[in-house]
Order: sequence, then C-alpha cells, then structure tokens
Amino acid sequence: MQYAENVLDLIGNTPMVKLNRLVDDTMATVFVKMEHLNPGGSVKDRMAVNMLSRAEEAGLVGPGSTIVESTSGNTGLGLAMACAVRGYRSIFTMPDKMSKEKIHMLKAFGSEVVITRTDLDHDHPESYVQVAKRIARDTPNGFYTDQYYNMSNPEAHYLTTGPEIWEQTNGKIDALVGGIGTGGTISGAGKYLKEKAAEAGRELRIVCPDPEGSIYHDMFTKGIPCEPGIYRVEGIGHDFMVGTLDFSVIDEVCNVSDGDSFRMARRLAREEGIFCGGSTGTVVFGALDLARRLGPGHIVVCILCDSGDRYLSKCFDDEWMKDMGYLGPDEIHGTVRDVLQSKTRAVEFANPDESLARVARRMNELGISQMPLAGTNGGPRLMIHEHDLLQTLLTGACTPEDSVIKAAKPLLGLVSMDDSLTKVQRIFDEENVAVVVDAERVEGIITKIDMIEYLASRRD
Repeated sequence: MQYAENVLDLIGNTPMVKLNRLVDDTMATVFVKMEHLNPGGSVKDRMAVNMLSRAEEAGLVGPGSTIVESTSGNTGLGLAMACAVRGYRSIFTMPDKMSKEKIHMLKAFGSEVVITRTDLDHDHPESYVQVAKRIARDTPNGFYTDQYYNMSNPEAHYLTTGPEIWEQTNGKIDALVGGIGTGGTISGAGKYLKEKAAEAGRELRIVCPDPEGSIYHDMFTKGIPCEPGIYRVEGIGHDFMVGTLDFSVIDEVCNVSDGDSFRMARRLAREEGIFCGGSTGTVVFGALDLARRLGPGHIVVCILCDSGDRYLSKCFDDEWMKDMGYLGPDEIHGTVRDVLQSKTRAVEFANPDESLARVARRMNELGISQMPLAGTNGGPRLMIHEHDLLQTLLTGACTPEDSVIKAAKPLLGLVSMDDSLTKVQRIFDEENVAVVVDAERVEGIITKIDMIEYLASRRD
C-alpha cells in the first residue's frame, strides 16, 4: 500500500509551473513554486512543523503543552494542523485586518483565536505579538514558538525549499523572487541557492518585493526604517525588524502597492489558472518586473505564498476591491480577453484571391458583416466590410468576380488581449468593430452585440 503516515508527511516537494500568458518572449522564463499546494495551503507549513519538531527534540514541548503564536494566519494554520496531528492545544493572536476565512480555518483545526488591533506598534502591550507572549507566559505549559526569531524557521527552507528549487531547475536558476514576512523563506532558500550557485561558479540574484508601508525596503536600502504605513496585503512586510531575516543573501527589495498586488493575484487566477492570495500577487508582480529586466535566456523562480481560498471576502470580492479603490470601472467589467473567452465563434477569414461575390455570400450565410483577410505575404493587414463591398459594387470600382483584396481596407480599431472595455467602447465610437490582435495575429473580432451579450451575462 502507498500512503502517508499522517498529513504532515505531505509537506514539501511542491511542483514548479511555467507561467505562459503573463510572460512574453521579451522576458525571462518564469517558474512558480506552488507552495500553496502544501496541505495547510501555504509555504509556512514547512517552517511551522520544523519549529514544532525542534521544540519537541529540545524537550520544550510535550504532552499537555499549549502552542501559542502571533500570526497573520498562515504560520498559525501550519501550526494548527501540526497541533491537531500531535495532540497539542493551540492559541493564536491575529491583527484585525486579516481575512475572516483565516480565522474560520484556524478554528476549524480546533484552535483558539484572539483578535487584536492592526494599528498598534509592535511593542504596544496590546499588539498581537505582545498579547501572544503574555498568553504563553500565563498559560500552564504554554510555549511561544516565536516565528520572528526562531532560527528553525529559515532552517526549514535551507533544508527543503532551496534544495528542491535547485534540483527542479537543474541548477540553472538565475534569480529567486520571494516576499519577506518573517524572512525565513527567502533567507533559508536564498542562502542554500547562493551557496550552490557559488560552487558552480555562477551568480544568483535574490529579489524581494515588499508592500508599500512596510519598513523592509528602507531598512535594506538606507539602513534605517521608514515610518510604517497601513497596507492591506496580508502575510508579508512588517513594522519591525525580525531576527530570522538575513539581508546578506538579498540583492534587491522593491516596493509594490496593494492595488498592483491584488490585481496581479486576480490575473494569476484568470490567466494562468493559479489561485493564490494577495501576497503572491506582490511577489509575482515583482517577478514579472525582474523578468522584463533580465530578458530572454534567463530563469526566474517565484515562490507562491498561499492559496486564494482564504481571501474570497477580500481581493477576490469585486465589491471589496471596488470599495477599497483597487477596481475602477475598467477592471470591474473585465478585459478584451474576457469578452473573447465568452464567445463561441472563431474568426472567419477571407482569402485574398476569393471573389467579392463569394465573400458576400459567406457573410450572409454566417450572419457577419466583416472579415479580415488571411495572410497577405507580409503586406498590410486588411479587412473587408460589408459597406466596402456595397460601395465598390455600386460605384463600379469592382465587379462581383474581382478578388476581395481589391476592395479591402487596412485594419483599424486594433486592441490587445488585456485592453480595457473602455478602450473597446472608444473604438466603437469611431469604427464598426474592434479587432483583437495578439503577437501579430488576428485572434478575434468584437462587435457591439458581443459586448452587450458579455455584459448581460455578467449581470445575470
């Protein structure tokens, strides 16, 4: 029989997936490490179990222990899962900005959850960190795992995440991109990968996208913290320095806004089929920027943070995104790609040497009013509209037997896959249809009735 002894044995050995639609041929190849496929739904499963195991080995935790941690959710979920397997009571403190899904998930594992205010300084006695420390002190057999200073945190990634990435890329990785929460993931995996690259006589770049409002960017670039700001991305960034973060392995820290983070998380789901949260959006946004800078021939690996199922009430809720100011009308309605995906009819092309009479007959049979011409040997891209047919036949400029290329006109009203529907509407004001072009190929035609049907279906 093939089986795991318990669910904790399923942690790690996550697959890597190549990004396709978010990346073009002017960019480096981007692979994502699918850490949201860990059984607890995040990269934090690795260090949560390692911290607990090391505490058990040291005799700090045993039967009757209560595990206490201050968490944004994912470390807590990893610990809660491990405590359920090993029979420990668990208590977690969380700032009130965290999603209700995370709170419910922690409770589902049998954990107790204490909510604190987000806007309190790290050292304030009622902050989530200080409340957790107090609970651990006041609870018989209480043990505070202290993810921010526990070196078993980065050790987990040095021992597992880094080696997996090196093996999965055959040692050809050029850059690793990951967020900084406790710093454990990037410090541990980054240290391992830099050591292996040095052994191979190569350089490897470590880049950390970080939320605007976190102190890490200024601490890395200036050596002094900025005034912490409020940001809504969960799980990365901080208002205080942590002991598990090793800046010496990091080459760059770049700021990413909440809006860019949340919109990228949504794009990752809609364009790559990968369902992750807002912090992953931060990381992927930074990874794509780096891929543009590096260019073709390089390999970027991006560590995905957690599953999107814990953010359904936040970045995947259109109304929440709209209320927070992260979605304008363009983003709410969708893109050209969304409209094309709702259509079932493929583009009908006319052959350049096809007669006007035959093209007119095909248009009538298909119920369409225009056709782009198939490839014209490197010449201009052309389109034949029904009004062009009518005008040329009425004026005698063409006969029904003439080739359609004689009456065709240059393609106008061009849009790309990711253009907004506002741009399509502007084209409708000037042209009859919008022509969707991707990589020099005509991929679709959007008419006014297509737009109406798409918007009506969304409303339904």
